[in-house]
Amino acid sequence: MTDFVHAPERVDPPYRDAERPAVRAWLEYQRGTLLTKCAGLTPEQLGERSVPPSSMSLRGLVRHMTEVERGWFRKVLDGQDRALLYCSDDDPDGDFDGVGRDAGDADTVAAEFARFAEECQVSRDVADGFDALDDLGRGRTSRSGEQVSLRWVYLHMIEEYARHNGHADLLRERIDGATGE
Repeated sequence: MTDFVHAPERVDPPYRDAERPAVRAWLEYQRGTLLTKCAGLTPEQLGERSVPPSSMSLRGLVRHMTEVERGWFRKVLDGQDRALLYCSDDDPDGDFDGVGRDAGDADTVAAEFARFAEECQVSRDVADGFDALDDLGRGRTSRSGEQVSLRWVYLHMIEEYARHNGHADLLRERIDGATGE
């Protein structure tokens, strides 16, 4: 068992709330869901791949979501010029593909999960610096070069997590049979 991935206490988003607290609550719920799927597994289990030829693993999903948090909140919303952590021009899928190199190294895996937590906190801080959901970010998307609103980023992040949490459900069931929340 690991001691660096703990299942967070997830709080169901409120049924009635204003828009900003609602989207914030749903994003937190999705972040917590990913960690819940990873909790209690060994570094080796976190690095287990789904099915060939996919390189997807729970650890890879956490690395990917670290990159996604960093890109949308730091770069697009805050306008920071930050280098990618796991991906490069030579390895654009390095967040997933790089997992196999040190699959059993608990210190490396712990550092990656700590970095994920740090990036989520930076994302919260960046979002808190915006007055309204309609406020545009200071950076631009790499896809279209457009500025996007805080609302757009929140909604995109909820979608991104929800899609990958579906993958995490299947990965976790494959690893040890665990299903459910």
